[in-house]
Amino acid sequence: MDRLNTFIDRSGPALLGRLKRLVGFQTINPPGADYEGVTGYLTRELAKIGLSARRLPIPEKLLRASLPASQHRYPRYNVLGKLRAPGARKTIHFNAHYDVVPVSGTWRHGSPFSGAVEKGLIYGRGTADMKGSIASLLTAIDALQKTRAQPLMNIEVSFTADEETDSFLGARWVVDEAPIRPDYAIVMEGGEGDQVCCGHNGTLWLEVTVHGRAAHGSTPEEGVNALEKMSALVLELEAYKKRIARRTFVTPEGKTMRPTINVGGVFSCGEGAKINTVPAQASFSVDRRVLAIEDHAAAERDLRAFLAAAARRIPGCRITVSKVSENFSCFTKPTDPFFTAMASSVRRVRGKPTVFRVSTGFNDIHYFAQHLKIPTLGYGPGGDDIHAVDERARVKDLIAAAKIYANLLTTFAG
Repeated sequence: MDRLNTFIDRSGPALLGRLKRLVGFQTINPPGADYEGVTGYLTRELAKIGLSARRLPIPEKLLRASLPASQHRYPRYNVLGKLRAPGARKTIHFNAHYDVVPVSGTWRHGSPFSGAVEKGLIYGRGTADMKGSIASLLTAIDALQKTRAQPLMNIEVSFTADEETDSFLGARWVVDEAPIRPDYAIVMEGGEGDQVCCGHNGTLWLEVTVHGRAAHGSTPEEGVNALEKMSALVLELEAYKKRIARRTFVTPEGKTMRPTINVGGVFSCGEGAKINTVPAQASFSVDRRVLAIEDHAAAERDLRAFLAAAARRIPGCRITVSKVSENFSCFTKPTDPFFTAMASSVRRVRGKPTVFRVSTGFNDIHYFAQHLKIPTLGYGPGGDDIHAVDERARVKDLIAAAKIYANLLTTFAG
């Protein structure tokens, strides 16, 4: 391991070069920009470090059936790489998404896609979430090849689209449609530092539309003000927040988690809005976070029932509720030897006891854990200000993640 770690330490400039190149692809989702460019680069990089690699395009018919019309001109691709290890009986799959959220604000180094390095940090959209993980994995596998260190498992790698929306054409498509046969999987986010992720919350995103009746602003009594009814309905949800907060889940690290809702991340009025018009329509979003041990369908039924009952208590309040999106939660007790092996690799590299955590945010772990029914964990280099201005990753954590991946591959055979 000393030789492998030394090689990775010396590969810092190459790792940062890969990450700077990846950040330079402005893979903003929505709409799904520059996917062709980044997946072409990733396919070539996998081939350079010894994997058989190919790019898998999403069929246009499925793309058109799955995405809004405004995104039909943005093709979707997933990248798949494979490496056979002589004598290996088991296969491990590494997954990361290459799309990023939109950008705003004033960034420290000008462009959000600069990949500028300063004082041990690399800045840019995607450095932490999660192109840094991709650069760390490429460096780890390259180190194995260059030092002739033998992985004890066959390796599969997928770099996938659309995690920042719903993963339907990304990790879900790879798990259900691509030619993969893993025994174990690592989704390279959700855990970092001395924390390994063994589950995550789910999401239920709803849009609530309140229907009123338009009237002239000088005679508001002739209309039904949708904004006023919406305001009353939002206040009713305070009671729901308190009710669901009584549900708890204690994670392996001893943290108590509770369900939450966030109201109004998106809110709007309907067409025909004008300052001297009684609003005929108003809408707002509800972001319900579903605990890793909750029944997702039951959580949705409960929330919909509460909204319907609350609307009935408000005179003249008529609503419709539509589902925007959902991502399912999952939790696996970290008792499988795979989790023990990963914890040991993290401890060997970082020098601290490892803890298992459950992420409040969602990621793609559940596709591998639930669809394929295989032990799946989350671990990556992480970073700061994810989805915010001046997103960045620590160079030392990128290098440490590469060492951890390499260590696991050379110590665990399944």
